[in-house]
Amino acid sequence: MDNESERHIQNSLEKLLKDRTTIVIAHRLSTIRNSDEIIVINDEGIQERGNHSELLKKEGMYAYYYNMQFEGLDSNIKIF
Repeated sequence: MDNESERHIQNSLEKLLKDRTTIVIAHRLSTIRNSDEIIVINDEGIQERGNHSELLKKEGMYAYYYNMQFEGLDSNIKIF
């Protein structure tokens, strides 16, 4: 899916899910970044739990995959 379509879907989901309890299973971390609670699960069970900021501070599995997914994106942005 291209970035524009993904952002459109995310915006629509945010409106639809507002004030509702929702379980989202995602591989793309941009999909869950604004969630109140994120649970990181692997084949051994729950590894981490928290919101985006808390999980980045833990520097665990979530931070590893987040950094891998978004590595270098900010440095590639050019403003003219």
